[in-house]
Amino acid sequence: MKAHDLALAAALIGAALPGAAGAQAISCAIPRHVARPLPDNPTPSQPQRNLAIGSYTLALTWSPEYCRTRQNSTEDRFQCGSGNRFGFTLHGLWPDGYGGKWPQYCRPARILPQSTIRANLCATPSAQLIQHEWAKHGTCMTTRPETYFAEARAHYAKIRYPDMDALSRLPNLTVAQFAHAFAAANPGLTTAMFRVTGARGWLDEVWICMNRQRKWTRCPTHQKGLADSARLKIWRGR
Repeated sequence: MKAHDLALAAALIGAALPGAAGAQAISCAIPRHVARPLPDNPTPSQPQRNLAIGSYTLALTWSPEYCRTRQNSTEDRFQCGSGNRFGFTLHGLWPDGYGGKWPQYCRPARILPQSTIRANLCATPSAQLIQHEWAKHGTCMTTRPETYFAEARAHYAKIRYPDMDALSRLPNLTVAQFAHAFAAANPGLTTAMFRVTGARGWLDEVWICMNRQRKWTRCPTHQKGLADSARLKIWRGR
């Protein structure tokens, strides 16, 4: 094995070890006042669909990339423009259907109370996104938002992360190399059980596939992500 390959292998082994750089909420302080979200309802382009649930997806967002161009956004100030720092955040727990469609907006969704918003802000650092996840996805799983968010947070809390700082510094990192490091940090998770997404080569999200019993499972063929051979860059933030 060449010296470069040995160095790369050593870096990947180190990156597979969970570290502080991969924590979910590196620092999170909830303000006294949290904005009230707006209603989130079905639209012609996002209609109500009451379909049978065939599986689930746990969607995780790489916050430094999300905040890359949003530091001055009023809507994203809590996540991106305050003293808070996030690694992977909880985008949501999504019920999937059978095939390429999924249930959504199954029941009318009232505005969530402040207590529910505050309980979830350090996992999902946006009041509006919390409202959206309940309206679009949670209403298809349960009648109680507290039940939906408690389960989503429980799955999110189980995930461990590779050393994202070490991975971000690897030259010519590929999606496959990142996926192997991510899987190695989570015993029982294989690279076939999640998808890596990104735009213009930058890591955006990780989607973990689960069966109807909410156990990790092989992702369906219609759920696409970046190709294993694609180069992957990881934004470290400020």
